[in-house]
Amino acid sequence: MKLAITSTGSDLNAQVDPRFGRCAFFLFVDSDTMKFEAVENPNISVGGGAGIQSAQLVANKGVQVILTGSCGPNAFQTLQAAGVQVIVGVTGIVKDAIERYKRGELQTITQPNVPSHFGMGGGMGMGRGMGGGMGRGMGMGRGMGYQQTPQAPIAPQAPGMGPATLQPTKEQELQQLKQQADLMKQQMDEINKRINDIEKQK
Repeated sequence: MKLAITSTGSDLNAQVDPRFGRCAFFLFVDSDTMKFEAVENPNISVGGGAGIQSAQLVANKGVQVILTGSCGPNAFQTLQAAGVQVIVGVTGIVKDAIERYKRGELQTITQPNVPSHFGMGGGMGMGRGMGGGMGRGMGMGRGMGYQQTPQAPIAPQAPGMGPATLQPTKEQELQQLKQQADLMKQQMDEINKRINDIEKQK
């Protein structure tokens, strides 16, 4: 079976990237032989439509299942239309995630698990004011899409996919918060690396 996994790196020992549309890499893996192809995500910094474009990229590779941390409504609908099964909440090392899938420990979903624009800036009190717009392309994503209080508005949903469908269990929320922490650490590393690069060029 041909799988796709969102990854922070270009090999099976990399961490699963919690973002779908703006992940660093897609790894396309034959689950029987474990042979894989790493493709750098061309949509990581596009202004909009990253989820749909990434979903089309995955579908065009003939993938049957995608393993990722989160999937918004636009990407989810595109993947479903292409017959690709979606599994979210996946964390850890890519190779281990594939093994968990093969053992039947990971289940497909029937709806997206985050709102539109997840993974873009403007959330967590960071983003827009950080690094002259860097937050928009790399940022935390509208409170990361796991709001549980009325004061925290959820981004507009596709028809039939209202906020009520996005309430996680305590266990899911804990897993998602850990993903957020990992993602924020990665983003801070990226920002600091960029700062160092710019300072060296002065």
